[in-house]
Amino acid sequence: MSATATSDDLPASYRQGLIDKNLAALWPLMRTALPHGKPDRRTVPVVWHYRDIRPDMLKAAELAPIEKAERRVLALANPGLGLENVQATPSIFIGLQLIMPGETAPNHRHSPSAVRMVIEGEGGYTVVQGEKCPMEKGDLILTPSGLWHEHGHAGKGPVIWLDALDLPIVRALEASYAVEGEPQTVRNEPDSSQTRYRQAGLVPYRSLDARRARYPLLRYPWKQVHEALTALGDVTPQHEPVQLAYVNPETGRECMPVLGFSAMMLRPGETIALPRRSASAVLHVIDGEGEAEVDGTTLTFSDSDTMAIPTHAKVLLANRRTKAPAFLFQIDDAPLQRKCGFYEIFN
Repeated sequence: MSATATSDDLPASYRQGLIDKNLAALWPLMRTALPHGKPDRRTVPVVWHYRDIRPDMLKAAELAPIEKAERRVLALANPGLGLENVQATPSIFIGLQLIMPGETAPNHRHSPSAVRMVIEGEGGYTVVQGEKCPMEKGDLILTPSGLWHEHGHAGKGPVIWLDALDLPIVRALEASYAVEGEPQTVRNEPDSSQTRYRQAGLVPYRSLDARRARYPLLRYPWKQVHEALTALGDVTPQHEPVQLAYVNPETGRECMPVLGFSAMMLRPGETIALPRRSASAVLHVIDGEGEAEVDGTTLTFSDSDTMAIPTHAKVLLANRRTKAPAFLFQIDDAPLQRKCGFYEIFN
C-alpha cells in the first residue's frame, strides 16, 4: 500500500476550517492510530532495584509525616511514558508505600482498584470493609474499587509494601476519585476470608445457593502460594512456566476486573520463555536473582526488584541461582483485554 496522505497535503484553509469546528481529518493520522503489524509502544523495559529505592523510602518518613502525606508512596514511573504520568505500563500504576510503627494510613475508598504485597517488615495490617488482614512478606491483599480500607502498623521497624492499581485506566476515563471516611470498626473475626476459603476446592456450602460474592477472598497468604508453586514445579516439565493465578474462589475467574495477578517459580538454573502476549505486565521479585531479557534488553534482578514489560514483548527469564528457586509476582492487564475482546497470545 502506498504511503497515507499527510496534513500538509490538505489546503491550509481546509485545515483551519476543521480546527475552527473542532474537527480532525483522520486519514493523515491513520498509521498513528492503527499501525500495521504491531502497536507503537512508548513503554520501555526497565528495572527498579529495591536496594536503590529503600534509602529514599526511609528518608520519606522524615520528610512526609503520615498526617500530611495520607499515603507515603514513591511511584515507579516508566521513562518512556513520562515520569509525570506515574505509569509503570500504560495500564498499571506501581508504588512502594511506607508505614512506620504506630502510624495509621487513614480510612478511605476510591474508584481505582488496588492490591498490596509486603516487601519488608512485620506488624503491618490492612482493614478492608471491617476485615483485618495481617500483612506478611509476599501476601497479596485486595482493596477493590469502592471498598473502605485503611492501613496500620503494630510492630517494630519500617513496613514497606508494593501497591498495584489500575489507576492509569481510571484516570484516562476521567473517573478517578477518593472519599475519606472515619476509622473502621474491626469485626470480631479478623482475616475471615482465610477462615472461609482456606483450602482449594472447598467453599462454604451456602455459597452454592447464595449470590456470588465479588470479592470473597481478600488475603492470599504467600506461605500457601509458595507451597503450591513448589508442588506444581515437581510435576511441570522443564522449561515450561510454573505459574499460578490468583482467582476468585467462588467463580474460578480473575480476582479483580481490570488487572490480573499470578505467581511463578523459576527452578534452580532454569531459563524459560514466557508466551508473547498482547498484555503489558509488571514482574516483582519476591525471592531470587537472575536476568530478564525483554525484546533484547537485559534486566538484572534480585530480591524485591520490580520490572516493566511492554505489550507484545518477547521475554526470557533466567534464574541464576543453581541451588535455589526464584519466585516472581506478575501483574498484567490481561483481564481488561479479555473483556475488551482483543487479548492475544502469539507463537
